[in-house]
Amino acid sequence: QVQLVESGGGLVQAGGSLRLSCAGSGSSFSSYAMAWFRQAPGKERKFVASIRWTGDETIYADSVKGRFTISGDNAKNTVYLQMNSLKPEDTAAYYCAAADRSFTTSVYAYDYWGQGTQVTVSS
Repeated sequence: QVQLVESGGGLVQAGGSLRLSCAGSGSSFSSYAMAWFRQAPGKERKFVASIRWTGDETIYADSVKGRFTISGDNAKNTVYLQMNSLKPEDTAAYYCAAADRSFTTSVYAYDYWGQGTQVTVSS
């Protein structure tokens, strides 16, 4: 059974930084791409960033470009999200996801999901 476990969330002041981590496990786990999504209360889950292991290609949502950086280690099934210059509007639950065959911004393309970690940015 595949599991994704996020860590690193918390409370930070506007302008601050946080680093999220996500570790994948399971005897059958092998991803083509991994990503981060976020969901604020009462709103739909939205794409943040994704990384494709082949060539380390990345995609970012416009709202986080220049502030967030996705990276990872395919051999360790681990992905990170470095978040700098955080804003109150970045407040949300952040979810890690993994895809077997896709590299995309669509929430529907991802096969495995973590339970989420809360990020709260105070003004």
